[in-house]
Amino acid sequence: MSKNKTKISIDTKELVKDFTLPGGEIVNVLTGVEMKIKKGEFIAIMGPSGSGKSTLLNILSTLESITEGEVFVAGIDLSETSYKENLDIRRTKTSVVFQNFALIPYLTAIENVKLPMKLRKIPELEAEKRAISYLESVGLYARLDHLPEELSGGEQQRVAIARALAHDPAIIYADEPTGNLDTNSGSEIIELFKKLTTKEKITIIMVTHDTECAKEADKIFILQKGKIVQEHTLATSKKSKKEGKK
Repeated sequence: MSKNKTKISIDTKELVKDFTLPGGEIVNVLTGVEMKIKKGEFIAIMGPSGSGKSTLLNILSTLESITEGEVFVAGIDLSETSYKENLDIRRTKTSVVFQNFALIPYLTAIENVKLPMKLRKIPELEAEKRAISYLESVGLYARLDHLPEELSGGEQQRVAIARALAHDPAIIYADEPTGNLDTNSGSEIIELFKKLTTKEKITIIMVTHDTECAKEADKIFILQKGKIVQEHTLATSKKSKKEGKK
């Protein structure tokens, strides 16, 4: 593998995904996706319903297999991985943040965050220390022992992000992460994502219908009929604006 490959978080070439219906009909969901995402980039994926956004996210997060093409995630060729290897990728290299938070309702914030570390057999005291640190990093140090029902939607999503960080991921996939939040809470989550990409160099790939949220990303991919039809790089224009304010 070439040296510059390590700087690429996601690389897909002619990615195709077909589903076979019970009657035998084949549905072409992804029809040749080409995308290259660098380490530490904040990416927004947009497109109409049925364009293949969720399927693409499921493939990148190893929840779905590919039909044809190449997919490299954190330098790993997904066409050659076994079920066990995919599970290891999900536990150690990637995390997913969902629209509905997906917190376990009877566990407190800190217990939710510790759970992935327990699955990785991290000792209790170390997991406790890390969970406190992750929750503090998302501004929830004062809410460690609160159950999800005692937290606002924005706070629950912050817990979900802290739990995602517990995997020590190189990549975070976010599926409509602001969809159930008010405008202010949604903006706070986007600012948190931006901090994670710039300071921690975590790659974040966000599926969203929210144009304003997407504009905060470094790059927008527009998916339509299973293909990337447009790619907009926003980082250059943002940098120019910041320099103009100085």
